[in-house]
Amino acid sequence: MARITLKNLAHSYYPNPTSEQDFALKEMDHVWDDGGAYALLGSSGCGKTTLLNIISGLLRPSQGRVLFGDRDVTDAATAERNIAQVFQFPVVYDTMTVRDNLAFPLRNRGMDTAYIEERVQQIAHMIGMEEVLNRKARGLTADAKQKISLGRGMVREDVNAILFDEPLTVIDPHMKWELRTQLKSLHRQFGHTMIYVTHDQTEALTFADKVVVMYDGRVVQLGTPEELFETPAHTFVGYFIGSPGMNLLEARIEGNRAHLNGATIELGATYAPLTGHTQIGIRPEYAVLTNGQGLPVKIHRVEDVGRHRLVRAEAAQQPLNIVVPEGMPVGADMTHVSFAADKINVYADDWRVQGEAA
Repeated sequence: MARITLKNLAHSYYPNPTSEQDFALKEMDHVWDDGGAYALLGSSGCGKTTLLNIISGLLRPSQGRVLFGDRDVTDAATAERNIAQVFQFPVVYDTMTVRDNLAFPLRNRGMDTAYIEERVQQIAHMIGMEEVLNRKARGLTADAKQKISLGRGMVREDVNAILFDEPLTVIDPHMKWELRTQLKSLHRQFGHTMIYVTHDQTEALTFADKVVVMYDGRVVQLGTPEELFETPAHTFVGYFIGSPGMNLLEARIEGNRAHLNGATIELGATYAPLTGHTQIGIRPEYAVLTNGQGLPVKIHRVEDVGRHRLVRAEAAQQPLNIVVPEGMPVGADMTHVSFAADKINVYADDWRVQGEAA
């Protein structure tokens, strides 16, 4: 296993980049702990796979260094980094049996036959393929082949890190849940450093101890699922995490008050004078319909999603989503909305501002 350090790392696909906009990865400094389970989360094109390929050695960064522990591996080939990588689409040997596919990395390293058989059985059980170990990979479904690819990536116990590049894309939804659970179990058991690339927030939040959220080639927040939900460091994090995401409302901030189109609400902290584009962020779960307290609200429609209802509304002439727990009324007398003051985040030019206790 390895602690992974990224020092002054940046990458451009242009031979002579002249501005920050020419970089697919903006300059970053991060340390990812030995044995941690991380998810790289963001929308398509944000730089997730570029960063993963730099860590794996498939791509050399334009600037900066990559360290595994104290060893500089920036110029080391992938084979020298002692990693396992699982790609988005299955990579299997069709002419081999499932058993031989899983055993291949261990046989290549001259491992003991008894150990190989034991380890293959463990991994086959984990991915649910014990019944087909003696079948050729050719002819298996795409999700079965991807399970083989996952198993082969995890069969070695001595790797520095296991890297997953959207590995569950072709897996059916029920199996996705099962495999994520198994990956977490494997991580707890063996303590490998794991990095899991995905654009699916559910995959990221259920797999990782810490999630690395990327936006426009930049890491905008590295935190636990709770930190990403409660205190998003950037408006993109607030928007991207949650279903629906955080409400972002244009507001002018003065001390411990926010002014929204003539209305005023109290904040849970006091803020120094702010410049630039200022907003408040509130999760739909922390907005409550009332019959007179808070901001006037206009309800456009109510969507019943089973466990709760989602109210699509408008407050201070801006769109607002409100989550109403099942069983609570949404009547004509619900004319206002109030926010939990201590759950309101304040942003200036998209970055969260830390206030002082009110």
